[in-house]
Amino acid sequence: MRTSYFHSFVFTLLSTLSVGLSAAPSGQADAGNPPMVMEVSSEVRSEKVDLNTADVSTLQRELSGVGEAKAKAIIAYRDSNGPFASVDELLEVKGIGKAILDKNREKIEAN
Repeated sequence: MRTSYFHSFVFTLLSTLSVGLSAAPSGQADAGNPPMVMEVSSEVRSEKVDLNTADVSTLQRELSGVGEAKAKAIIAYRDSNGPFASVDELLEVKGIGKAILDKNREKIEAN
């Protein structure tokens, strides 16, 4: 009877130590997997996009619903009709409707 208690005690002790050691954090970093770091851009975009000076890539990148074709259409309109007098004149560009203008109204200006 004593030996069964002794064996149970030793088994419990070894099990506890095994679980404790496997759950303890290791002292060295995992060299194979570097820690994940999220880069945050320090550049905060507070300026509006000027319809009269922006290039195709800027228009495409900064305006919602404006891809390469619509950005080129904006540039083509500007080249053929002169600078935009107001933001609302953007409605004259083929492919730009009221919904796109309303989505981007706060992001654009015509200087």
